[in-house]
Amino acid sequence: MFKLKWEHIDFHRGFISIMDPKGGPDQKIPLNDAARSVLESHPKLGSPYVFPGRGGRQRTDINHQVNRIKERAGLPKDFRPLHGLRHVYASALASTGHVDMYTLQKLLTHKSPLMTQRYAHLRDAALRKVSNLVNDIYKSSDSTPPHITAPIVKTGAACKLL
Repeated sequence: MFKLKWEHIDFHRGFISIMDPKGGPDQKIPLNDAARSVLESHPKLGSPYVFPGRGGRQRTDINHQVNRIKERAGLPKDFRPLHGLRHVYASALASTGHVDMYTLQKLLTHKSPLMTQRYAHLRDAALRKVSNLVNDIYKSSDSTPPHITAPIVKTGAACKLL
């Protein structure tokens, strides 16, 4: 975010280029409608940076501002806002049930699916909704439980049903 320059935002194609990310090659992420609206209305202060520091130079720190916000909001001192926002973003998308982990991994620009799984916590409501799908399965089968066939496993000369 500190390195984001106006030239990295392609409003026409709808992408943001992430230049020189931690430990990896440049990447692109889609520019959603809400972010587009915010960025289009964001003041351009004569700096190449979208979020410039003093004198239009690259911002290097937001701890002072963030600590004031955390204090006023009653958040714990160890709360990491930017990190926390990524968790909320990932969890909200994962909890919809409409976004697969591979797509979420690409949106978060994670190299590993394991990192994405650490970020994307399913909300209780999403888990309850999926758990209740079994009700729909039974209701749609005219109150007759669906036929479930168990696998047959051969052990020696005998076969048994699991």
